[in-house]
Amino acid sequence: MGNKGLNPDGTIAREGSLDHVTARFAPVVAAARAEIAGRFGDGRLHSAYVYGSIPRGTAVPGISDLDLLLVLAEEPTARDRADADAAEGVLDGSFDVIDGVGVLLVGVGAALSELERYDLGFFISCLCTPLLGEDLAARLPPQRPTSLLARETNGDLALALPRWRDGLLNARTDAERRAMCRRIARRVVRSGFTLVMPRWGGWTSDLHESAELFARYYPRRAAQMRSAARAARTPTPDPAGLRALTEDLGPWLAAEYTAVHGEKAARP
Repeated sequence: MGNKGLNPDGTIAREGSLDHVTARFAPVVAAARAEIAGRFGDGRLHSAYVYGSIPRGTAVPGISDLDLLLVLAEEPTARDRADADAAEGVLDGSFDVIDGVGVLLVGVGAALSELERYDLGFFISCLCTPLLGEDLAARLPPQRPTSLLARETNGDLALALPRWRDGLLNARTDAERRAMCRRIARRVVRSGFTLVMPRWGGWTSDLHESAELFARYYPRRAAQMRSAARAARTPTPDPAGLRALTEDLGPWLAAEYTAVHGEKAARP
C-alpha cells in the first residue's frame, strides 16, 4: 500500500466504493438496496451503507459475508430490529455467494454525536460505502491515524474479554464456536493493528497486512498475531486456539493497548 490508505493531505481515505464491487457480488448489493428501501422506506431510514470486503472488492464467493449499516432518523426500536432481522434472512437465503448477513442499526443523532466522533463517526466516514440516502461523511470530520483514533476505536478491548469467555462457555456446537472464533480473531487482529497504527502512520483493513504490521513492532507476539489472522479467515472450533485468543493474546493486547493509548471514553 504505497499511500498507506491516506489521502494526499494525510487524512484516512475512504476504503470502499460501489465501483469496487465485483460482478459476483453486484446482485447482492442491488438486492440489499431494494430490501432496505422496501422495509425502511416509510421515513425511518436516514441512510444506508455497505462495508467490509464487498465494497473493498476483496470478497471471496461462498466465504465473505454482507455487512450493512442502517442509520435511522430516530434511535432504533424493537420494530426496526425485527425488520432488520427479516432483511438479513431474506438476503442470506437468496444468495449462495455470501456466507451470512449482518445489519447494524444506529440513530443519526448518535452517529453525529461528539462522543462518537472518533469511533462510529470514523466508521461511517472511512469504512462505510453509501448505499441509500444522505452520505453522513460530508458532515463528519476528516480522520488521521492518531493515538486518539486508536483509543476510541479499540480502547475497550478489555471489556470484550469477559463477554467472549461467557460466549464460549455457552457455545454448544462447532458452528457456534467457529462463528465466535471468527469474530474474536478479527477484533484481536484489528486491535493489534490499531495499536501500532500511529507509529506506522496509515490505515488498512486487510487482516494479513494488519498482522504483518503488528509484527514489525512486537516480534515476540508476531506468531500469535499471524495465527489470529489465519483464524479470522479460516475459523476453528478448537478450544486450544480459542483459549489462546481469550486467555493469552487478548489480555496481553488489552493491557498493552491501555498502556500505550489509554482507555476509550465511557459510553452511557
